[in-house]
Amino acid sequence: MNYKTPGVYVEEIAKFPPSVAQVETAIPAFIGYTEKGPKNEPTRISSMLEYETIFGKAKKEKTAISISIQDTAVTAKVDNAEVSPFKMHYAMQMYFANGGGPCYIVSVAKPSVVGYPAQGDLADFEKGLATLEKEDEPTLIVFPDAGAISETEAYGLYGLALSQAESMKDRFVIMDVLGKADVFQGAAGPSSGPSGERLKYGAAYYPNLETVLSYSFDDEDVKITSYKETNAAGVLVDVVIAPENKNMAWLKIKKSEVYNVAQKAIAAQKVVLAPSSAIAGVYAKVDSTSGVWKAPANVGLNLVVAPTVKISHEEQEMLNVDAVAGKSINAIRTFTGKGTLVWGARTLDGNSNEWRYVSVRRFFNMVEESVKNATERFVFEPNTANTWIRVQTMIENFLDQQWRDGALAGSKPEEAYYVSVGLHKTMSAQDILEGRMNIEIGMAAVRPAEFIVLRFSHKLQEA
Repeated sequence: MNYKTPGVYVEEIAKFPPSVAQVETAIPAFIGYTEKGPKNEPTRISSMLEYETIFGKAKKEKTAISISIQDTAVTAKVDNAEVSPFKMHYAMQMYFANGGGPCYIVSVAKPSVVGYPAQGDLADFEKGLATLEKEDEPTLIVFPDAGAISETEAYGLYGLALSQAESMKDRFVIMDVLGKADVFQGAAGPSSGPSGERLKYGAAYYPNLETVLSYSFDDEDVKITSYKETNAAGVLVDVVIAPENKNMAWLKIKKSEVYNVAQKAIAAQKVVLAPSSAIAGVYAKVDSTSGVWKAPANVGLNLVVAPTVKISHEEQEMLNVDAVAGKSINAIRTFTGKGTLVWGARTLDGNSNEWRYVSVRRFFNMVEESVKNATERFVFEPNTANTWIRVQTMIENFLDQQWRDGALAGSKPEEAYYVSVGLHKTMSAQDILEGRMNIEIGMAAVRPAEFIVLRFSHKLQEA
């Protein structure tokens, strides 16, 4: 500074080097149908109350629930073929119950639709997914309502989401196996593309989950299929009710004590959900308690009664390691004394030694995005040794902290990572002339102990 007037001047000298701020790692975007709220506008929320305030409640079942009555005993039945495919509200309950935090909701119904549509539409999902490209914060993509379209369409949608994740390199897709596992792994499942690179940006989970959640309904929509009473002589007789009155609303007025029993019987019929929303909550919980580098597996699921399919050890072998199609599926299993656990930690690219594990792929996503954001401040800075040293030191400090936290393998920093930048290292004179600064980063990411082998042998008795 050129001083011209006598006096005392204060100058602040920056002693701290620039730093890399770690980006958020578990901010899911849930794409599906809602009762109300802004359409195709990614909206950030942080609680179930906030979701219900903005996006409403679950779609009420119209024809799926019925009851039959014999005296004071009530039998409730849920017709799975008639159950609403729109599960966003239930999915959000599972997400927050399993450790979820801030997230984005993308309501995909057409703006002209009031309430829930009659059926799902692939074009709605595609438009909602496209709007997500403009948002930088989301790191996970979830489709709770994928069951509202055909299986083939849903797997095509997953392919589009994988393409977005591969293109943007800052997000990961959590998928549900909607039908048979072998169909998902085969040609009908999410397309891998010519190179198969997309598969490392997603993971699939199976089977569906029987939850403790109950279906939403109005009394007028619950039909009474049969009503029988025992007369004074002890003979069981059918009571004739006009068809328009055969519902819970009529029962509430005429037989309040039986109505209360009927409510409990219906509440006992539990909602079956695809697992992706609960898994998103697990990702968030593991990231916050351990770190993104910790495999989101061997974790119990809340609000879950049991998986809808019991998977044996032998059956999981084909899910976990698919030698033909190369698409791994993470199993959800029940263990005695432990409950329902996530029992898999692989990406779809399960046969790849490099990107086999969910934790490795997501850790690299986090580092890449964090370093990218931090180095933007050096755009248009002089491409000289002074700038290179500042950049290298900044990244090394960040990776050193990751190593100390346990995210990187190695007994000392040089075994865990390296950062290289400079002329004749990562750049040629031509690179500098053309305005390029190339930075090379290597990391030894920790990998989960997926297979623990205990070796036993007899120790011979010594004389």
